[in-house]
Amino acid sequence: MTTINENFLLLQKNYLFADIARRVNAYRQAHPEADLISLGIGDVTRPLAPAVIEALHRATEEMADGTSFRGYGPEHGYEFLREAIARHDFAPRGITLDTDEIFINDGAKSDTGNFGDILGSGNTICVTDPIYPVYIDSNVMGGRAGVFDGNSWSRITYSPCNEANDFVPALPEHPADLIYLCYPNNPTGTVLGRAELKKWVDYALQNGSIILFDAAYEAYISSPGIPHSIYEIEGAERCAVEFRSYSKTAGFTGLRCGYTVVPKALTVKTTAGEEVSLNQLWNRRQCTKFNGTAYIVQRAAEAIYSPEGRQQVRETIGYYMTNARIMREALAESGFKVRGGTDAPYLWVKTPEGTGSWEFFEQLLTQARIVCTPGVGFGPAGEGYIRLTAFGRRKDCETAMQRLKERTGRQV
Repeated sequence: MTTINENFLLLQKNYLFADIARRVNAYRQAHPEADLISLGIGDVTRPLAPAVIEALHRATEEMADGTSFRGYGPEHGYEFLREAIARHDFAPRGITLDTDEIFINDGAKSDTGNFGDILGSGNTICVTDPIYPVYIDSNVMGGRAGVFDGNSWSRITYSPCNEANDFVPALPEHPADLIYLCYPNNPTGTVLGRAELKKWVDYALQNGSIILFDAAYEAYISSPGIPHSIYEIEGAERCAVEFRSYSKTAGFTGLRCGYTVVPKALTVKTTAGEEVSLNQLWNRRQCTKFNGTAYIVQRAAEAIYSPEGRQQVRETIGYYMTNARIMREALAESGFKVRGGTDAPYLWVKTPEGTGSWEFFEQLLTQARIVCTPGVGFGPAGEGYIRLTAFGRRKDCETAMQRLKERTGRQV
């Protein structure tokens, strides 16, 4: 008799963003004339940089020529892109990486979700709360989450980030084998300074933990002294895996490309106590279950490291962060408490007193025709907040803030 992985039955009914889409579609069907502005899902709106488009065209022409055609590529990525990553993303920050420590993927979501494949189901988990839902759901699938009580999972330690602790997560009170950190943070838009990040690295080294560090938004950091990579912290190469993405950095949500860094100094133990290279295990997993990112997409990613590409990407990031500033200032002037929008393209907005996340989601949808993301969808500590993204078009962001002004009666 065929059976299933029953861990999948433990998942909540809908993935957060699928649930949002369902509610929005229902509203559209009931109100086809409504002009909705989506500031919820973090999809980009600016076109790809000209340097990227040129690289895509050149690579496509190569594929049309028998002398330059490419078939299957290396599962861990082409050397030209991995060299560019090591040279431009890490070397300027004093971080030395070998190219075989870099694994090209089809977006950070894939690897953050799949990395548990090589880790035991008995590992204990710690997450900051609120948190990107994929971290939780992938561990539910892997049998590491325990039982859901309607609010949280029994085998997951939550480290709340809220007003009381100035959105700085505390170290876990109980030993944690796997620690998920995302900075700049999705969804709160906050960052961790060097001293705070060092506390987590020191904890991991002392307890034999692994930090799974999602740095998908590091390109948006503008404040001085904020680490762009966990490997800026001494010893992190012995306890941390880092995930990066071109989705929001260079607008690759429609191309799909990112990378994961698995240092060769990082080892894990078998139940018998034998140390095993995590780099080798991940390489073996990728060679078996991943066919690699398309050649033309990797050439496009390489192009963002050219002088023209770097300038064009900076301009796009500047556009989104101007959106963030406009929204942050308007929200504050309308009486909302807001975090983020300075070193990240997300704004974490406190709902009016006594109003739940989903309730305020419905109010904004029906009264202001604005689509947001309810904070509780990111974890228990997200209740009482919504997330807005700065990835919209400038006019949409301005119009949405004007609608908030009309709703609140405050000057924006």
